[in-house]
Amino acid sequence: MEQKIISQIIEEFQNKFEEELIIKNRQSVGGGCISNSLLLETNRGDFFLKWNSSTPHDLFIREAEALEELGKAELADLIIPKPILAKEGDELPGYLLMDFLPAGHTSSQDEKLGFGLAQLHRKTNDSFGFYHDNYCGVTEQDNRWNNSWIDFFGQQRVMYLVDKIERTRSLSSTEKDTYTKLVERLPELIPSNSEASLIHGDLWSGNYLYTEKGPALIDPASCYADREMELSIMTMFGGFSQTTWDSYQNEYPLNPGWEERVQLYQIYHILNHYYLFGGSYGSQALRIAKQYL
Repeated sequence: MEQKIISQIIEEFQNKFEEELIIKNRQSVGGGCISNSLLLETNRGDFFLKWNSSTPHDLFIREAEALEELGKAELADLIIPKPILAKEGDELPGYLLMDFLPAGHTSSQDEKLGFGLAQLHRKTNDSFGFYHDNYCGVTEQDNRWNNSWIDFFGQQRVMYLVDKIERTRSLSSTEKDTYTKLVERLPELIPSNSEASLIHGDLWSGNYLYTEKGPALIDPASCYADREMELSIMTMFGGFSQTTWDSYQNEYPLNPGWEERVQLYQIYHILNHYYLFGGSYGSQALRIAKQYL
């Protein structure tokens, strides 16, 4: 299978760039927690390749689109790997070929990460959503454009997942009613004048890395959202230094009350974990939801 994928990449590279791609060496590397991954050393530079036959067929196409959009932001110190080729799954697994970013250390990596995220969040849009539905992990996200952040978060994030969970896992009518009441209360809980910022969308500690060129973001689930949505998952699992937070705040100060709101936004990610993995995530999300009623 691996050789078939590489053969197709060589052919697609030739078709797209009208240049011959010669693989000089390949070796397994980490960096894809749900996918197979390789470092390809070629006559055109080093590339990172990942593929998977058990994920949604268009997952890597959608990831490449998110990387392209992140790459359009004016980022001084934050590195976004450039997607080279992306393919939907068919008789062969879907794959994504992108720039390889060697691990390394430059000065002030933590500070640059915070500064770069603030710069990223300054890239805005008139509406909330994205150009296509994409995936957080392997869960499809409803990214239809919406002019209201309250409606987008309530219906296209919280209730969208609640409906999925109701169809696949245990969810009582009482539990669903709790989330319905929470969504009804959102106008009292979050500002109505939120700005649609470009976010990574799944920014836990495993989705950024320090490279020879500076801090880099990988595996995005991007959309235009209130930037506090980004902070919710960053605070959910930790892994970001105080220097990073201070650097972010110095560059793009957060609005008062953000600490209280990020737990509300965490409900989306906790519900997604429950949808994917089951376990105690369901009761955890429900407990948080009840705090806001």
